[in-house]
This record gives sequence, structure tokens and C-alpha cells, in this order.
Amino acid sequence: MKPVFPVFLLTLFLALPAATGTARAAEPITLRYANFPPAATFPCVQMEHWAKEVSIRTRGKVKVQTFPGGTLLAAKNIFDGVISGMADIGNFAMSYQPGRFPVSEAVDLPMGFTSARAASLTLFDLIEKHKPKEFAAVKVLTLFTCPPTNFMTKTPVKSLADLKGMELRVAGTNAEVVKRLGGIPVAMPQSETPEAIQKGVVKGMVSSMEILKDFKFAAYTPYATVANLPVVSFAVVMNKAKWDSLPADVKDVMEKMGREQAEWTGKYVDDHVTESLAWSKENYKHQLFQLPAADHEKVESLLKPMTEDYVKRTAAVGLDGGRIVSDVQALKKKHEKRGK
Repeated sequence: MKPVFPVFLLTLFLALPAATGTARAAEPITLRYANFPPAATFPCVQMEHWAKEVSIRTRGKVKVQTFPGGTLLAAKNIFDGVISGMADIGNFAMSYQPGRFPVSEAVDLPMGFTSARAASLTLFDLIEKHKPKEFAAVKVLTLFTCPPTNFMTKTPVKSLADLKGMELRVAGTNAEVVKRLGGIPVAMPQSETPEAIQKGVVKGMVSSMEILKDFKFAAYTPYATVANLPVVSFAVVMNKAKWDSLPADVKDVMEKMGREQAEWTGKYVDDHVTESLAWSKENYKHQLFQLPAADHEKVESLLKPMTEDYVKRTAAVGLDGGRIVSDVQALKKKHEKRGK
């Protein structure tokens, strides 16, 4: 009679590699996602929403580690950091690197967007249509914008006349905007702005209005004026090699989430602006003004040369800026109509 016990041990031993391989296959795919604003701000809220949804929709196959507040990569290093593989995914603002994202820049022009939802969908559809070379080194996962930027000031701005000679903290495109509207643009980090306002170095700022609550700017700028100034565009991108390594079903989930995430983010931050204005009024008696209709027309006229300059500038690098602008305007009209 042949010994049974050694045969059993041999069978068990041969089965171990297969079992170990199964366990390894069941381990989630971990992706590192770099972001630069503080965790409570809307670009990071959208990051956490996306990370949670990816985990749910892939049934736990993907785990996303999120790094807000520049803890993995600084704002200006995120795009190149994703390309090099320092992060698998990154969210960044295109305006932080002027000239590098010429097609995206069209959405940051003074187009008069009235909501982040419309602007975000416009940006997403524009990039889907043109598939610009500016994103050739990465996989674009989603795109979105901040809400329209507006004036937040220490003294009331009820008309463009009130803006003349007023020093305002600005960033990106809005430096040129403020100059053309008669104000004095002052560049400085947002973190330094409250002290600068208190000391009278600046009389306010131009930004999207969710910061009235998120950064307590309602305590320093008791007035805001709606002028529907330019938005700021953001892109969420993935390292190309990492994207290529993902299973087909995971890619499918992320592809289907791209446009949905753009719209979700836009709607979320639009609602958050409404919430922030209500909070500011209740806690700081904050007041909101609208520019007169004649001034809105004047803003459009004064800022039109910025779009004309964009068309000339993009032509110099072989792009049809006129067509890109026309596409943005058509998409804006479509999405703002549907949003009403």
C-alpha cells in the first residue's frame, strides 16, 4: 500500500503558488492622486468624490490615495510630475503655466460664463473635440472650471466708476482684466491677501465667491459685485504608462466618468457659491451687488481685445484660434441654455 500522507503534502505544496497568485491578483490597484489646494476646497472635494466613485464602480479593484494641499507635488509641478510618474494622477490649473495649454486657454478668456457647470462642460467638450497636443503626454480623465470670478471688496463697487484706481489682488488672466476695467492689479499669494486688505495694501480681490466661506474672506471683504469675469480651468490627468497598464474594465469605468465628473464638479461648486453667499450674509451681513446692464456691455467691449489677442497669438503657433473661440462660444450658449 502506497503512503497517502506524502502525496497529500506534495499536492498541497504544488497548490500553494496558485493560491498565492490568486491572493495577489485580488489586491487593489493603488493610484496616487496629487492635488494642490487645501482639502476643504472644491478641487479637492471633487477629487475625493471621484476617488470614492472609482472604488465603488470597480468593486474595490482600484484604491485611490489622495494628496491634497501640495503634499505630494506643488501646484506648478503637478503636470510634469504626472508625466514623470511621481504621481499617477494629478489635478492642476492650466493658467499656472501660461502658453503651455493654448487650446484650454480659450475657456479662460472673458467669455461671460454665468456658471461653473456651463464652463466645465464647455471645457470638457472643447478638449474632446480638438484633442490638443498640449495633453498628448498624458491621459485626460476629466476637466472643470471654477465659477465665474467677481469683485470682492472692502468698499462697495456698484459700477465700473467705483473700480477706477482700486488696487485688487488678482491671479492669471484677471490681471489684464482688472487693468482694462480701470483697476490696479496686484499679484500676491492668496494666503497673504487678508493681511494686505486689513493694511490697505489692496482694497479687495477678484476670485470665485466660494472663498467667502471656505477661506472666511467675508470677514475681510464685506461686499461682492457680480461681473461674470473669467473662470479658471483645471485638468485631471493620468500618467500614460499607468493608464496603459490598467485592465480594460477599469479604463471603461474611468472613461465613462469623465464628462459626468465635469458636470458634477461644476454643479457642486455653483451650489457651494450660493451656500457661501447665504453664510456670509448671515454671519457678516455681507452685501451682493450686480453691475448695471450698461456696465456689463461696457465690460464686454473693454475686454474684447483680449480675445482678439488670443486669436493672433495662437495663429503664431499654428492653431486656428478663431475656430477655437467660436467653438467655446457655441458650447457656452448650448450649456447655459440647458442649465436654465
